[in-house]
Amino acid sequence: MTIAPTSQLDAIAALEDAGFRITGQRRQVVAAIDRKDGGFTAEDIANELDGVGRATVYRTLKLLVNVDVICKLALPDGTPMYSPSRVEHHHHSVCTSCGAVEEFRDTTVERVLRSLTREIEGEIVGHRMEVFIRCQRCLSNDTP
Repeated sequence: MTIAPTSQLDAIAALEDAGFRITGQRRQVVAAIDRKDGGFTAEDIANELDGVGRATVYRTLKLLVNVDVICKLALPDGTPMYSPSRVEHHHHSVCTSCGAVEEFRDTTVERVLRSLTREIEGEIVGHRMEVFIRCQRCLSNDTP
């Protein structure tokens, strides 16, 4: 499954609906995300945009996560990575070689989460799951 690119109009509308100003630099960040195919880091975006400061990129990414336009993932080394978001509940697989991100939904995982609500005292208010893989493309490139 590939991830559909974030719609620039949807991302801008989500920011406006949340009460944030739409600056030219925020538009540039959203446009750069729109050009990405799969996962990306803040540095990927910052390096692509001349005239947009790193702090602005990081702040804009944080806002986009908060309005559910993008998902924030953590690589095994702790490096944050982002990907366009879907509305429905999902999880991610991340290729540790090329950074490709795919979304998945699995009924077994969902059953485990429902089961946890009976085992954990209190209310589960969220969770995150990332599965780290070497994607088929990277594995194929390793074949002699």
